[in-house]
Amino acid sequence: MQKVRAIFVSDIHLGTRGCQADQLLEFLRHYESDYLYLVGDIVDFWAMKRSIHWSAAQNTVIQKVLRRARKGCRVIFVPGNHDEALREYAGIEFGEIQLENETLHVTADGRRFVILHGDEFDQVTRYHKWVAVLGDIAYNTLVWINTYLSKIRRRLGRPGYWSLAGYAKRKVKTAVSFIFDFEDSVIHAVKERGVDGVICGHIHWASIKQIDGLTYVNCGDWVDSCTGIVEHMDGRLELIEWMGHPATQGAPLALPSPVDEDEAVEAAVARTSMES
Repeated sequence: MQKVRAIFVSDIHLGTRGCQADQLLEFLRHYESDYLYLVGDIVDFWAMKRSIHWSAAQNTVIQKVLRRARKGCRVIFVPGNHDEALREYAGIEFGEIQLENETLHVTADGRRFVILHGDEFDQVTRYHKWVAVLGDIAYNTLVWINTYLSKIRRRLGRPGYWSLAGYAKRKVKTAVSFIFDFEDSVIHAVKERGVDGVICGHIHWASIKQIDGLTYVNCGDWVDSCTGIVEHMDGRLELIEWMGHPATQGAPLALPSPVDEDEAVEAAVARTSMES
């Protein structure tokens, strides 16, 4: 495992077919950290009202996070709009996981970052929830179609992972404009707080950039892009695009990720419970 100071992930969407829990588990097995920030939309209660898809790998994600908290990693969960039901419990701990609607992280080099999910800066989600729900259904449909396209690509021997939803975002001018508007709104909201930047999620568009003198960081998601942010021991933030390997290495790991004995037992129990 590679030791880093902090890990930031968002928009995992547990409970949905599009959740790439296996990729997330590989990522978490590769990086060990002192802090783990869950930056919203970890469990997709919206989608689970329509249908539930909960795999053994998704069970193992929950178990792995809880195990990290038990072993001394400080885990902070900042709920998003898809798991907004948890916001009323802000300020409490469950399973040694701290629940906060918003929090502050200080990097090793002294920079201060506000951590929030970001849906409060999405005017559609905030004021027209029914439109957001319809958009969520459309997005999940693209993800469902993408699973079949991925199978076709594998049979044709095409390497890598291609996201239909990500392609649509890049090509549709309105979507690109929304992303830039969102980024500007987030930066404008935190600029007067005397911080150095903001770390958020929500829009499924990973990024680290400078905007108006502040550092804007978006964790991305674990549905389309499989992206997360790590803080190295010197305070440097890095965007990791994980598709079976760290982006910085440029090639798949030669050996399978290590699994500790507790995890192997819990994964077996989870698999048995899902199959029974």
